[in-house]
Amino acid sequence: MNPNGSGCALSVVVIGRNEGSRLMRCLRSVQAIRGVRGRIEIIYVDSDSKDGSAERARALGAQVIVVHPQRPSAALGRNAGWRAAQAPVILFLDGDTILDPDFVASALPLLKDPNVAVVWGHRRELHPEASVYNRVLDLDWIYPPGPSEFCGGDALMRRAALERVNGFDERLIAGEEPELCQRLRTLGYRIEHIDQPMTLHDLAMTRWDQYWRRAERAGHAYAEVASRFRDSDYPLWSAEVRRNRIHAAILILAALGGIVLAVVEESLWPLLLPVAFYLGLIVRTARRVEWKDPSLVTRLLYGVHSHLQQIPILIGQLSYYRDRRAGRRRRLIEYK
Repeated sequence: MNPNGSGCALSVVVIGRNEGSRLMRCLRSVQAIRGVRGRIEIIYVDSDSKDGSAERARALGAQVIVVHPQRPSAALGRNAGWRAAQAPVILFLDGDTILDPDFVASALPLLKDPNVAVVWGHRRELHPEASVYNRVLDLDWIYPPGPSEFCGGDALMRRAALERVNGFDERLIAGEEPELCQRLRTLGYRIEHIDQPMTLHDLAMTRWDQYWRRAERAGHAYAEVASRFRDSDYPLWSAEVRRNRIHAAILILAALGGIVLAVVEESLWPLLLPVAFYLGLIVRTARRVEWKDPSLVTRLLYGVHSHLQQIPILIGQLSYYRDRRAGRRRRLIEYK
């Protein structure tokens, strides 16, 4: 299709898989966009849902593309969407989000600079009160505004920039947005994070196993993306991968040291040493993220999360290296 044809000012690409009513809510929020002159095209890319999502999206007037991948990935859905789109500007959304009606109007002026490829705003959790997981992970979305190294799944992108790098890497099961942004930055493009509400996200996380799998997926993404850029002039996440290994090793060794000392001393008192160490780390993190949230309780819980997640992240990294040595490719790690 002609990317500048039909007077289309904006193409919105929503991806989803069995999102149900959340998808309908997302599409309705797109229909409520304000401040955009010209036609807005809505494309929904469905990854073989079984809940009738494709039919519901059509009923709301969206163009629907259904993909049946053997190895589902967000990258595959996003590529299918933007390649079918008509506008020179693409807004990507996940199907479990709600778009702020004024975000696009606030973000579009930055794309007047031809060196800006991506503009994104603030994503926050829709129901942080629903679970302790939602509450702490809400803080993970908070980044300071200004030039950034990468964006998340919700972002406004220049189509010409996507074409130059051939879109998202469909081999990745996670981390596809930072990997794309890194390739864009090597070409001289900028990623801009603006101080503007963008989306509300419905994480819907209520169980420990969901939390663990999500962190494990993050570890897999860190390791895979870092390996892509390790020998380049623009390494990405290599430092984070190393820090995670050291961080997780210290946490594990502290616990094992306390247990061994307790056995040797035949006393439970040595177990207080790793506990005190962990509490010190948690309090330090809570102080560092004071700018993110005024609630001390929330920040302390976030401190627990920041350190606890290092264990499943390490496991995710190790699983990537194991699969790579065995010549296997991991399928999508789903946590919902």
